[in-house]
Amino acid sequence: MKQITAIIKPFKLDEVKDALATLNIHGMTVTEVKGFGKQKGHTELYRGAEYQVDFVPKIKIEIVIEQKQVEAAIEAIIQAAQTGRIGDGKIFISPIEESIRIRTNERGPSAL
Repeated sequence: MKQITAIIKPFKLDEVKDALATLNIHGMTVTEVKGFGKQKGHTELYRGAEYQVDFVPKIKIEIVIEQKQVEAAIEAIIQAAQTGRIGDGKIFISPIEESIRIRTNERGPSAL
């Protein structure tokens, strides 16, 4: 099993969710986060004054899937989240040793 963590632009969440649903991937955790990468934030204008916004709002999606679904999920996230502009986000892949469904005590991929 693998955990995919994707950091994306907030307005792309529905598109990514729908793209993953077409792959029969439905379980996910979504968190509103703030951060910056190479873009290092941006400047905004408010009531005539310019100010620096260091942390840009993003969405963090976490899914745990079987190894055989990883490449398709990565491709679906890229296609759905990509705008071609700076700040499109990142995808991180991590191994998962075990998963346990608390309600039924199922373990491994059947607990997903």
